Amino acid sequence: MLTIRKSQDRGYADHGWLRSHHSFSFGHYHDPLHMGFGNLRVINEDYIAPGTGFGSHGHRDMEIISYVLSGELAHQDNLGNVTAIAPGDVQRMSAGSGVVHSEFNHAPGQTTHFLQIWLQPNLHGIVPSYEQAHFPQADKRGLLRLVASPDRALGSVRIHADARLYAGLFDAGQSATRVLNPERKCYVFLVRGALEVNGQPLSAGDAALLENESLLSLGRAQDAEVLVFDLAA
Repeated sequence: MLTIRKSQDRGYADHGWLRSHHSFSFGHYHDPLHMGFGNLRVINEDYIAPGTGFGSHGHRDMEIISYVLSGELAHQDNLGNVTAIAPGDVQRMSAGSGVVHSEFNHAPGQTTHFLQIWLQPNLHGIVPSYEQAHFPQADKRGLLRLVASPDRALGSVRIHADARLYAGLFDAGQSATRVLNPERKCYVFLVRGALEVNGQPLSAGDAALLENESLLSLGRAQDAEVLVFDLAA
């Protein structure tokens, strides 16, 4: 079964300094039909205005991935990490028993556009940790590149969750297929451009939710950037 979730059907919040589209219930947006998918709990598409950001705040027992699309995101946490996340980077923070961090856009005149992704962990109360890796565009061009996994396969960042995250860049004439385990779930989020998923057209911000499917087919792309999640049911 394949279900399409259109971009305009997501939750939306405008805080002035932050504009955010919520794929799943988050903050003041609550929809009992969209509380998550498998062990994927949050995809927020955030736009942070110049000179603003998230002040110090805490998390527990969640695998948090930041995926920057444009601009830059400055990160600082109580583990001693002070970093900058740019397009092509994947940041993973395992909140575990508790972590405090902040995220800011320090660039004048440039909005930071990024995805905030939360996955429910398969281990609770672990020691918090942080990891960041860069994946060049060439590594994602015309294929699905593994960027997060439980075992750091192929140089991916490690997540303490029964999930794998792939990123791909596809243009006209490029396509990809992937065999799926029908006992698991697959979530496809189109970041930008246009793409068909198993013959169904997606536009930027749309998602395809696949259940009891044995094959994923991506094609008829136009300047597409896509994330594909292999998830526990």
